[in-house]
Amino acid sequence: MPERRTVALVTLGCARNEVDSEELAGRLEADGWQLVDDAADADVAVVNTCGFVEAAKKDSVDALLEANDLKGHGRTQAVVAVGCMAERYGKELAEALPEADGVLGFDDYTDISDRLQTILSGGIHASHTPRDRRKLLPISPAERQESAASVALPGHAPADLPEGVAPASGPRAPLRRRLDGSPVASVKVASGCDRRCSFCAIPSFRGSFISRRPSDVLNETRWLAEQGVKEIMLVSENNTSYGKDLGDIRLLESLLPELAAVDGIERVRVSYLQPAEMRPGLIDVLTSTPKVAPYFDLSFQHSAPNVLRAMRRFGDTDRFLELLDTIRSKAPEAGVRSNFIVGFPGETESDLAELERFLNGARLDAIGVFGYSDEEGTEAATYDTKLDEDVVAERLAHISRLAEELVSQRAEERVGETVRVLVESVDEEEGVYGRAAHQAPETDGQVLLTSGEGLSVGRMVEAKVVGTEGVDLVAEPLAGSLACSEEAGR
Repeated sequence: MPERRTVALVTLGCARNEVDSEELAGRLEADGWQLVDDAADADVAVVNTCGFVEAAKKDSVDALLEANDLKGHGRTQAVVAVGCMAERYGKELAEALPEADGVLGFDDYTDISDRLQTILSGGIHASHTPRDRRKLLPISPAERQESAASVALPGHAPADLPEGVAPASGPRAPLRRRLDGSPVASVKVASGCDRRCSFCAIPSFRGSFISRRPSDVLNETRWLAEQGVKEIMLVSENNTSYGKDLGDIRLLESLLPELAAVDGIERVRVSYLQPAEMRPGLIDVLTSTPKVAPYFDLSFQHSAPNVLRAMRRFGDTDRFLELLDTIRSKAPEAGVRSNFIVGFPGETESDLAELERFLNGARLDAIGVFGYSDEEGTEAATYDTKLDEDVVAERLAHISRLAEELVSQRAEERVGETVRVLVESVDEEEGVYGRAAHQAPETDGQVLLTSGEGLSVGRMVEAKVVGTEGVDLVAEPLAGSLACSEEAGR
């Protein structure tokens, strides 16, 4: 009997890429490939790249080169690039990085097994030619669902697949294979984006916005719960637009309670929300639905009106603060995070001061700050009002210091609160760590529990915040909660 082909998936970038990798893993396993954790143990190392900003691109190239170094020293025979950077640059990436034995675009995902086998056998699969994926679907959102079947949409593989294609875990299993044992998993509700922010190239290589059907999202969530997942995080380029191409822009409001009711799911989290698209009904559902985290990942980017208009975005400091006041009037404990770009072309000292005014008043739990840099193919790259690099660097350092101070202060405000913590790691030496409702995976800090007796990964525990370590919290499990948690594990 021939030895099974082995493949390792190395994932960089955002949670959306993680979902895509698990779909690729599902496709490969269904076709007989053996999935391994370490690229050194794989015949083929598949690197799921990120193509968003320069730092992410560099990390992707470094990962490809690192995997290439394994060739000739062990089992690894081929290195293949997939993901956003591969989709965005295609042949250009292949020519610049001959160490990659293949550069595959999204259109190759449905035939990923054949593509890898060709490359592994010494054949050549032509790198794809990049194209503007916004042109693959109709301009009108209402007409997109009919065309969706003919367009590659990573992470959208439906449940209830034909026999012999779906994993063996059940008839409603999605074409997805979990790559770790984490009690948290992301679920794609949509792909693409219809917004035209002047600094962002994502729509050009991810395409126009298109929603997944609620039944597919629900079935995938049920399957994840069967795999032991306790928290799901809904991801897309813009969750506030979910349903607009299905005839109901309020579809997220009706879907969230259904997801929260799935047996085994303890927490539902929504990420990637656009402030300009927030609506009262969505705020109500996010702040009042049991098991739905009152968590707001709001893409503010800046707060000075002049900068926002140059970014092709909407809002200002006062409107953003009013939005936060509305949220906290309904859920005082709500978590809020956001990202900001400083040094955008044309940004003045007064614009920077306006951003500082917003940050000081916003009481955000987590803040990401980036210095502006040109992204090829974007409108902002053509602006003639760019700031000197040293000015951008100075402003980035200044706002980053302020952000670090402010999120630490916000963490201190939570001392005395009772939080519901999902345990994610238990180690005799390092302690027990988890996350509260206001903390998304990897980006928003964590909670150190002062006692781990009776706890294991995947348990939910009520705890009182007794201290802070920067953005992180220190919390003492409540006695009754520990007893309930221990009972639940029997």
